[in-house]
Amino acid sequence: MLFTSYEFIRFVILLVALYYVLPKKAKWPLLLLGSYVFYYYAGSKYLFYILGVTVITYVAGLLISRNKARADARFSEMKQLEKSGEGSAEEVGKEARKRYKEGQKKTRRRIMAIGITLALLILAVVKYTNFTIYNINGILSAFHVPKRIDFLTIALPTGISFYTFQAVSYVIDVYRDRHEAQKNFFKYALFVSFFPQLVQGPISRYGDLSKELFTPHVFSGRVVRRGLERVIWGYFKKMVIADRILPAVNALIETPENYKGAFVFCVMMFYALELYADFTGGIDITIGIAEMLGIPVKENFERPFFSKNIAEYWRRWHITMGTWFTDYIFYPISVSGPMLKLSKWSRKHLPERMGKRVPVYLASFVVWFTTGIWHGASWNFIVWGLGNFVVIMISQELEPLYAKFHKKVNTDGSTVYKSFQIGRTILLMSALRLFDCYRDVPLTFKMFGTMFTTWNWKALGNGTLLHLGLGRADYVILGLGTILLFAVSMAGRSGSVRDKLEKKLPMPLRWGLFTVLLLVIVVFGAYGLGYDASQFIYNQF
Repeated sequence: MLFTSYEFIRFVILLVALYYVLPKKAKWPLLLLGSYVFYYYAGSKYLFYILGVTVITYVAGLLISRNKARADARFSEMKQLEKSGEGSAEEVGKEARKRYKEGQKKTRRRIMAIGITLALLILAVVKYTNFTIYNINGILSAFHVPKRIDFLTIALPTGISFYTFQAVSYVIDVYRDRHEAQKNFFKYALFVSFFPQLVQGPISRYGDLSKELFTPHVFSGRVVRRGLERVIWGYFKKMVIADRILPAVNALIETPENYKGAFVFCVMMFYALELYADFTGGIDITIGIAEMLGIPVKENFERPFFSKNIAEYWRRWHITMGTWFTDYIFYPISVSGPMLKLSKWSRKHLPERMGKRVPVYLASFVVWFTTGIWHGASWNFIVWGLGNFVVIMISQELEPLYAKFHKKVNTDGSTVYKSFQIGRTILLMSALRLFDCYRDVPLTFKMFGTMFTTWNWKALGNGTLLHLGLGRADYVILGLGTILLFAVSMAGRSGSVRDKLEKKLPMPLRWGLFTVLLLVIVVFGAYGLGYDASQFIYNQF
C-alpha cells in the first residue's frame, strides 16, 4: 500500500474518521490494528519480521526493567539490614552492596546485548546475507577456488531498518534508565509499528513518541487541517517534482556510456532534486498524517541545502538518523574502555592535536561505515559513507587554515561567501551521491572523471535532454516547482510557513491556496509508473 495510491488515501481517511468517532479506550488499539493492516498490505510475510523484532525487544526491555526494580529493592533492603545490625558487613555492608549493584548491572547489560543482537541479527540476515555471499565468492575467485556459494532469495521487508533501529533504541534507553519498560505488549507493538513512519522514518524515540501515541486525542478542526496541509505539500513534492524528474534520472544512469561529461553533472543535479523532493515529501506526508491524529512526530529535515559545509548538512538532513548514530554508536564508542586507553596512549606518543583526535577519527569512521552499509548492502554505499567521513575529517583538520583565511580576507557576514559555501556543499553532496546513482564504485569514479575529460557541455542545449522521457512542458513544471520549493524553504528560515500563513491570511484564502496546490497535484502530478509503482527511495532501507 504505497503512500501515492488511492488505497492508501482511502485507508488514511477511514482511519482518521474512525479515530475521532471511537471511544477513548479504543483509539490506540485502532492505531495498532491500522498499522498492522498497512504492513500486511506491504507484504503479509513481512509481518513475521516486525513481530519478531517487537517480541525480542519487548521481552528484553521488560527483563531489564524487572531486574532493576528487584535490584533496587534488594539494595534498599541491604542498607536497612546494615543500619539495624541484622546482617554482617560481608553480606550487606558498603562493599557488598557495591558488588551486588555492579553484578546486577552486568546482568542487565547482558540482557540488553542479547536483545539488541537478536533484533539486529534479523536485520542482518535479510539485508546482508547476499552481500556477504557476494564478498565470499569474490575472495574465492581471487584465490582461483572454483566453488561458489549460491545466493539466497530473501525479500527485504519494508522499513525494516527504521523499525529495528527504533526498537533497539528503546532497549538501550530502558537500560540507561531513561524511561521504564512498557508493560503492555500491544502498546509497545504500536510504538514499533506506527504506520506513517514505517516506510521511511523518522526514527522516533520511545520517550518522545509514546505519551502522545497512547493519549486519546479529541477532534480539533485546526489540528486536522494543519496536518492535511502538510500532507498536501508532501504530495506536491513527491508527485509534481520527484516522480516527474525520475524518468530523466533513470535514463541518464541506465545507459552511462551514452551520457558522459556534462550529462553526469545533470545526474548530480537531477538526482539531488529527486532525492530531496522524494524523501522530504514522504516525511511531510508522515508528519502530516500523524498530526491529523494529534500525534507530533520529530522533524527530520531543516533546509539541508542551505548548509555551509557537509557536517552542518548532516545535522539538517535525516536528523533522526544522525542523532541515532551519534547517541547509540559515536558516544558509546568514544567513552568505551578500549577507546579511553587508546586516547591516553595517542596523546602520549603522537602530536598533541592528532593525539586528541584519534578517538574521534575512529568513532567517526565506525559511524560513517555503519551509515553507508545501513543505506544499502553494497560497496557503493560503504564508499559513499566513507567519502562523507573523509571530506568531514579533512574539513575539520583544515579549520586552522580556514580561520587564517577568514581573518585575512574578512569573509564574516559576506553574502557572496555564504552563497559560495552553500553552492560548494550542494556540489560536494551531489558528487558523493553519484555512488548511489550508478551503484558501482569503479563506474562512479569513471563517470565523475568524464566531467573533466569529455567536454560536451554544448550537448545540453541541442535537444538531447528532451529525449530522456521529459518534454519541454515537463521541464517548465519542474522549474516552477523547484522555484516554489526554494521560496518555501527561504520563507521557512524564520519559522513555520504554515504558522505565517495562519497569521497573515484569513481561513478562506488559506483553504483556497491549498486547494490550488491540490489541483496542481491532480493536473501536473506524475502518474502511470510514478503513481502506481514508484516506491519512495528510502523504502529500500
